[in-house]
Amino acid sequence: MSDIKPIPSPSARWKPQPGPQTAFVDSPVFEVVYGGARGGGKTDAALGDFAGHARLYGAAARGLLVRRTRVALEPTIARARAVFAPDDAEWNEARSCFSWPSGAILYFRHLSADADADGYQGHAYSRVYVEELTQFPSPLVVDKLKATLRSAEGVPCGFRATCNPGGAGHNWVKARYIDAGANRTIAETFISPFDGTAIRMTRLFIPARLTDNPALLANDPGYVARLAQSGSAELVRAWLEGDWNVVEGAFFDSWSPRNIVAPFAIPDYWTRIRGFDWGYAAPFSVGWWAVVSEMHPLEWRPAGASAGVPALPRGALVRYREWYGGNGRPNQGLRLDAGAVAAGILERERGERVTQAVADPSIFRQDGGPSIGERFRRAGVTFRPADNTRVGRAGALSGWDQMRARIKGVDGTPMLYVFDTCRDFIRTVPVLQHDPMRLEDLDTTAEDHIADEARYVCSCRPMTARQAPMPTRADDAWNREWGRGTSWKTMDSWKVL
Repeated sequence: MSDIKPIPSPSARWKPQPGPQTAFVDSPVFEVVYGGARGGGKTDAALGDFAGHARLYGAAARGLLVRRTRVALEPTIARARAVFAPDDAEWNEARSCFSWPSGAILYFRHLSADADADGYQGHAYSRVYVEELTQFPSPLVVDKLKATLRSAEGVPCGFRATCNPGGAGHNWVKARYIDAGANRTIAETFISPFDGTAIRMTRLFIPARLTDNPALLANDPGYVARLAQSGSAELVRAWLEGDWNVVEGAFFDSWSPRNIVAPFAIPDYWTRIRGFDWGYAAPFSVGWWAVVSEMHPLEWRPAGASAGVPALPRGALVRYREWYGGNGRPNQGLRLDAGAVAAGILERERGERVTQAVADPSIFRQDGGPSIGERFRRAGVTFRPADNTRVGRAGALSGWDQMRARIKGVDGTPMLYVFDTCRDFIRTVPVLQHDPMRLEDLDTTAEDHIADEARYVCSCRPMTARQAPMPTRADDAWNREWGRGTSWKTMDSWKVL
């Protein structure tokens, strides 16, 4: 007897499953994001939402569904044929849209570049859907599409999106929708510049879990097992439970709570390094790092570390302070000039002795006047150009290799630590993704400014693949003065220079 289940009759209209799918299609909230686990029924919810919208409003129902690429649209279109068939909606390949006998229409488009959103100025839709919202590195594209939501017929307009954790836009999606809490309506009030009327706009995040889609589990009972075989336990948890603190395809896949420590007083004799990545319209990043001169015991163990990290190893880098030049919106800068940034640096490190300072080499380029680096020097802040090798050639270690090696460390002991007060590092770096066109590099369309600054620092304190002898007493005295030397123990063929 065959285990293959019959395909449901196309005459049966799609109905939402109880739980999140029903909450999604019934929500009166203007902006609803349905996201989390794979297989949670998110695409069906988006398509079913418009099917109901078309039945209610007929020719006044005009929708736009977008994804990042045309290839990604194909399975959505295929599923839409089944969902829309009972309403006699027809697919028009040339116009890439479904049209209903009532006059309702839903367009399918892809936005492979952020500038593509500019082509929708002047369009009017009563529904906009964005599938895989986290594939868009910036919220600007989405915000431009929301500007197309208007209806001369008085149809209630709405923005709807689906997504999974991970992707170039993970940070801004998490900050805007997920961090506010699940199933909680957030309201923002805008004042009309014309008549002073208060306008209330609402948004809502609905979490998706695989268990919310019993139809999939019943029809494909092997799906969970296949997911479980596809990655680490943490990654499978992200897929099954929609855990936004575990990121699929992270560039720094060895990052863990072990890399985070509580603040402590940095000894005066430890070498201090300042790293800098310039930004004006985009954020700049200043990071202050210390080189551990001798094993340093910790009173606090990172959450999630079963054995904890009993002591910071000699030669490890510790990020003890940061200044991130963002305006509170993802990937948007403070627009401070070099003089203002220099003044802020001097104020923050007053009374400290910073012995090394490395910066983005681009600040030393001449552009017809004093370079940004020269303007910093005149203001009393000096840097030297950092090694900007992102990906090494012919087996050479690159800046990213150095940073990953330090994050991972040896035998479960990292060689890079971050104070838990460095919130922007913890927010942005662990979720960065691989560049899909160059897997050895990270995706530069994401919020990578702190990662670049940290890479400069790691490159100026390299780890090399050589056996490291145990330090002698003479070495120890020399290290205390200069903050350099070998690692605190034999590092499994790694040596800290």
